[in-house]
Amino acid sequence: MRMLCPLCVINTLESVDMEPTQLSRTAKIRQLAKLDSKAAVVELTAFLHDVFDIEINDLRINHDQYSLNSLNGFFQSNGIAYFFKFHQEEGEEDMQGEYYRAEIVADAGLPIDMPIMMSTQPGEQILVYTKREDKRFSDVLLMLDKNPDDGAELRAADAEKVLNQQILAVALRTLHPVTPQQVAEEPMHHLFFDRMVNLKTGQAPGGRYKDFYIDKEFEFPGVKLSWHEFSNASLVINGQRMQSTFDEIFKAAVQRLNPVNLADAGGFTAHGDAHNANVWYKTNSSTPTLSYFDPAFAGKHIPSLLAEAKATFHNVFAHPFWLYDSNDVVTNFQTEAKYRDGNLFLDSDWKLSRVRERLLEAKIEDFWRPFLKELAVREMLPATWQQTLRSALAMCPALVMNLRGGADRHSPDSSAIAFSMVGLCGSAPEGGSNLITDFFDRIDPLRMQ
Repeated sequence: MRMLCPLCVINTLESVDMEPTQLSRTAKIRQLAKLDSKAAVVELTAFLHDVFDIEINDLRINHDQYSLNSLNGFFQSNGIAYFFKFHQEEGEEDMQGEYYRAEIVADAGLPIDMPIMMSTQPGEQILVYTKREDKRFSDVLLMLDKNPDDGAELRAADAEKVLNQQILAVALRTLHPVTPQQVAEEPMHHLFFDRMVNLKTGQAPGGRYKDFYIDKEFEFPGVKLSWHEFSNASLVINGQRMQSTFDEIFKAAVQRLNPVNLADAGGFTAHGDAHNANVWYKTNSSTPTLSYFDPAFAGKHIPSLLAEAKATFHNVFAHPFWLYDSNDVVTNFQTEAKYRDGNLFLDSDWKLSRVRERLLEAKIEDFWRPFLKELAVREMLPATWQQTLRSALAMCPALVMNLRGGADRHSPDSSAIAFSMVGLCGSAPEGGSNLITDFFDRIDPLRMQ
């Protein structure tokens, strides 16, 4: 029998939800890293040598819970240590937009670690930095989720507060009317709309939306549902009945996050994907500071309601211990699910940790509240702003990984929390308040009058 190496197998793969397409070199390497890390090191070493024409030694791939659509690690060259990272999307070969415009972020005045080597060639997009000893902010916060420390939390929250003040200043200075065409050309849509549609036809459902969920089985503690049962069930989360079903939440997101519908609130210069695994926590001074890296989706015309959506969800509502650390759910939280008479009941005792509450406070007070107020003053705040932001927040977890229990990294218990968060973000309740309604109440300009 003729044996195929993992890379040969990868060459036969097809882009998600599309006709057969030649995969990019980075796509092959990212897929290979999941199957055979040693083989991936060999291929990545050759790739870096070919792209930058430098000697590559001692390359190590960093396997962590945040590397869902990217690959990062370290290598040596001529006695100097380097850090590399690249982001790669399924079907990237057919996507539009320019990646890795680090200069946009730097020129706007936002703190960013600039790469010393960079390739922006399609299929060979990668950034190389001088290795630094700073921790990623995500790692600092995970430690504080596990081991609360009031002083360390306050220092982290202060750093977050300063960063949000910087984001706000840039947002207000660069905020401008945008056309649907300008919006459509921003690469940030690879994180939202492009994951919901067939990239060749533009039809929905497609991409991850289709591959993860359509016609699949959904498993929660003691409950298994078909897609039809799950998506059409009346949703009750922690005893609170929601206005929308999951089917309605996903369909609304397809409409609201379509780039042609995102120009009404203007745009501004932003990083676009500022989750805290793309942020350094710098402690080389008396006061810790934050600095971006990996600006894969930076742009000058990023829709204003989307620009900080990922940072808001992934740095606050995705923690603690359910999205990226789903194995910790059963030891930290109680979950329960029931399906009766077309109603899906999802219950848990999950809540934000103290440090995440402090980060949320900074995000509200130092970015969302003053920014939305200024949008209203400039008459650039559409009546549908809450629905658009709700869709963006809901799709952050739903499209970053497969949330179904047993499908990927999620168990039935963590899936119950995951889809509860999709429901809370994507739908208003029929009555009462919850974590997400409280967030919207605090940032709503109409409630400030």
